[in-house]
Amino acid sequence: MTTSYADRASRMPLIAVPLHGGSARGEVLRLAAPLSFWGGTDHDGLIIDAHHPQHGLSVTGRVLVMASGRGSSSSSYVLAEQLRRGTGPAAIVLAESDAIIALGVMVADELYGIATPVVQVAPGDLAALTTGLTVTVAADGERGVAQISPCPSSVQ
Repeated sequence: MTTSYADRASRMPLIAVPLHGGSARGEVLRLAAPLSFWGGTDHDGLIIDAHHPQHGLSVTGRVLVMASGRGSSSSSYVLAEQLRRGTGPAAIVLAESDAIIALGVMVADELYGIATPVVQVAPGDLAALTTGLTVTVAADGERGVAQISPCPSSVQ
């Protein structure tokens, strides 16, 4: 059974904890399994981990939604480089805080001036963020508030 836009939107806006500030809009790519940027994606933003359920899909410009990251510490470098090249996600939504992912976007912000929001939602809120839904992620790290809202273009 497909969840309608109205069902998803009724659960939004979602309140989140900002792990890194910024604002972005994009189409959701919800991953079925954690992802490591190092060895799991390439510099073009493609998921190259042959064992990952979303192998072959691109994270570029998407609001990447996953329960958690999957390490390695080198993921910070790969994510920062994807953001520099314009092939990284527009925003990242997690159910578990991930210092490695947060570090990658912090480095991209500090070195390249690219502010990519990373937010943490309650695990149950991930269900409202289905692949294909267009959302806006707004995170104010200084005030400690973040929100995920559906965009009108998401009506299906």
